[in-house]
Amino acid sequence: MGKYRAHIKKNWYCFLLGPVFMTLEASGEFILPFINANIIDRGAANGDISYILQNGFYMLLIAAAMLVFGVLGAFFAVRGAARMAAGVRMDTFSHIQTFSFSDIDRFSTGSLITRVTNDITQIQTFTQTLLRGFFRSPVMLIGALIMSFRLDSGIGMVILIILPFLALATFLIIKTASPRYTAMQEQIDTLNTGIGETITNEKVIKSFVREEYEKKKFRGVNDALRRKTVAALKMMILMQPVSALAINLTTLLVVWIAGRQIMVGGMEIGSLTAFITYLSQVLTALNFLANIFLQGTRAAASDRRISQVLETRPDIRDGEESGEKGKVESGSIEFQNVSFRYFKGTGAPVLDHVSVKIRAGEFVGIIGSTGSGKSTLISLIPRLYDPDEGAVFVDGRNVKEFPLRELRESIAVVLQKNTLFSGTIEENLRWGNENATEEEMTRACRIAQADGFIRSFPEGYQTEIGQGGGNLSGGQRQRLCIARALLKKPKILILDDSTSAVDTATDAAIRRAFRTELAGLTKLIIAQRISSVMDADKILVLDQGAVCACGTHEELIRSCRAYQEIYYSQKEGDAHE
Repeated sequence: MGKYRAHIKKNWYCFLLGPVFMTLEASGEFILPFINANIIDRGAANGDISYILQNGFYMLLIAAAMLVFGVLGAFFAVRGAARMAAGVRMDTFSHIQTFSFSDIDRFSTGSLITRVTNDITQIQTFTQTLLRGFFRSPVMLIGALIMSFRLDSGIGMVILIILPFLALATFLIIKTASPRYTAMQEQIDTLNTGIGETITNEKVIKSFVREEYEKKKFRGVNDALRRKTVAALKMMILMQPVSALAINLTTLLVVWIAGRQIMVGGMEIGSLTAFITYLSQVLTALNFLANIFLQGTRAAASDRRISQVLETRPDIRDGEESGEKGKVESGSIEFQNVSFRYFKGTGAPVLDHVSVKIRAGEFVGIIGSTGSGKSTLISLIPRLYDPDEGAVFVDGRNVKEFPLRELRESIAVVLQKNTLFSGTIEENLRWGNENATEEEMTRACRIAQADGFIRSFPEGYQTEIGQGGGNLSGGQRQRLCIARALLKKPKILILDDSTSAVDTATDAAIRRAFRTELAGLTKLIIAQRISSVMDADKILVLDQGAVCACGTHEELIRSCRAYQEIYYSQKEGDAHE
């Protein structure tokens, strides 16, 4: 309950007034049949019109009050549940923002989306039902039982006899339903993950003409969800006929007993009518309580899944090592004997005892074959991952000693996947600095060679970007991402193969701008093309997770076989074009 307590406390009046008004509304449920019985047995039987009108007026007032109380109770129940769910959803989303890449990988994106949306909606629905019925139903149940015994204690015992059997049936249904709801929610995770992957990669699917394959794959996942949903929900469906059977059998038994008493004058027609109404109320209240418990079973499964997220301690966080606040000042970097595995304790390391020093302001190129550990290496600097062994230093301080926010504010990373968001070009650029002036945005775009194509659009910097930047070319997206990173005014700039989609002339223009405009900035550039890093102060050559060589282009072309192979293969490829 800890994750809900603060939000319940903030909206305490909803959680108080909702049940109070629903309880008041329920009180009228067992008063009305009693008055109605008196109208039949005393008013109608004796032809007393004034008695009928007077009690009818009382019934009208009670019904009107029940209407007001019911509306108010429902309003506060809905309001309280919605506000509590919104608060928990915000807490969960905020906590996910602290997750490292490995934390997100452990849950999967689709699962996290389901937990923030569907699972919290289940909690909201259950809370709303709880506020409306958990107090109302017992009041109606107890009140109807008391009134039944007041009318006839012998017939009232009939109801008490049926209650244990109905309670046992409800318990068995809930016990069976609980694991099925958990399985259903997990299958929703799988469905959401598949949908997200398919929609995101729609262009690839179409280019390979794999629509039928994706539809077949989705049909399998969708059918699995259907089966698990039916398996879970049919337990709730079973609850209705079980309750109806109990109501019908008890009603028949009551009518049979009461009918005999009416024949000998031991009970009046109005009392029998009231008794049947009370019987219906008792069993309806029991049925409602059973449904609350069934919803609670599904909500409990969702609650466990939400708790798994909120109770996860991020792998990377500000800890005891975090020292005084302060951004990176110079931008020097050192890797000391760094090793890293994505799958801990298994397989070969992605990085194997890497030791490198990079001076502040240097332009460093990183070259290597696919899977050599280039992207992993630069991900350790802003602590997107932490090394398994060794340490990474920035400005001579272990990166773990920096508060995460201060460290990442000082480092700009343009990852391999160029992510842009729906909105204008200007809005996307302001991710780098929301307070950037027009002059600062223009300068960053000029350095990234983006200003020209932006101004070619009719709307210029106010041009709307589609989701993911789908209405821009790959090279345009890359240049916008570089400009956005530059607006951070970082001390360290990291480009992870971020000019692969631009032509060689534009690539050269970007590098020249880096030399002249960003002279004091430490720049690390991962590249597939040697031409992108030939003029670097030094080039790191990675092979199977280790730095096999380090030097300038001229030094490496003379002494490093791996570098020579890459260079001559690219030169030969250029010659054939």
